[in-house]
Amino acid sequence: MRKIIASLVMLAFLAVWIFLAGTIGTRLTEAPDWLQLVFYIFAGIAWVFPLRPLMRWMNAKES
Repeated sequence: MRKIIASLVMLAFLAVWIFLAGTIGTRLTEAPDWLQLVFYIFAGIAWVFPLRPLMRWMNAKES
């Protein structure tokens, strides 16, 4: 049950993250290329850090 709940939370979080990254990304079309590159690298990697505790909880052994 723990994995199902965590999976649903992850999907919801990622949907919001993708929406926000896309929204912010469209506002950066006039920005320099290097800034767009930094933003998309950050947006592509940073989603892992807020989900790390959820992944630990999901994979924890129940006692």
